[in-house]
Amino acid sequence: MTTPSFALHVPTADLDPDPLDPSQIVSGTPEVTGRVLSESADGRHLRGLWQITPGVVTDVEADEMFVVLSGRATIEVEGGPTLEVGPGDCAVLREGDRTTWTVHETLRKAYAITLP
Repeated sequence: MTTPSFALHVPTADLDPDPLDPSQIVSGTPEVTGRVLSESADGRHLRGLWQITPGVVTDVEADEMFVVLSGRATIEVEGGPTLEVGPGDCAVLREGDRTTWTVHETLRKAYAITLP
């Protein structure tokens, strides 16, 4: 079943808890919430909202494009660039990128992910 067309006020959209694996937390007490807005029938293509509070975390990325709606972070890509992102910025992360996110202000983003 496909998701019907809809509109959503993103700044006030309710998000669900999405606890981090404790091994991902480098410092602070970051909390993650999110909400999948649509998913392809095969589960490989996701679009949604994601939010993280200040702290430092590591991750291994999926193939993702996102737009920062609010907040600020520095994303260090192992062996690659350091990305400074804030409201209105669009970023692309590649599947397998090993990243360290330093979240300076609670960051909310809209994303599109393609899974292998």
